[in-house]
Amino acid sequence: QVQLVESGGGLVQPGGSLRLSCAVSGSIFSIYHMAWYRQGSGKQRERVASITRGGGSDYTESVKGRFTISRDNAKNMVYLQMNSLKPEDTTVYYCNTEIGIWTWGQGTQVTVSS
Repeated sequence: QVQLVESGGGLVQPGGSLRLSCAVSGSIFSIYHMAWYRQGSGKQRERVASITRGGGSDYTESVKGRFTISRDNAKNMVYLQMNSLKPEDTTVYYCNTEIGIWTWGQGTQVTVSS
């Protein structure tokens, strides 16, 4: 059974940075395209960044130029570097495959506030 454990969230001021981490266990991680998602209360889950097996990345328009997704296949880890954070980035962030096939983890809360 695949387990996803997200970490690295917290409280940061507008304009600040955070680096989220996602540890994946129980699967051949390197064969999957991966992604970071976020979901606010009462809202649909939104995919904000994705990364292919080979490292190619894509981003939703609202985070382009501010967020960077990366992966370490040797460590079964996916990362999301978030810079120039805005209050509207406040929500819970999750990782999963590009199409969300695994059971979702607990996520990590990101709060951007002064």
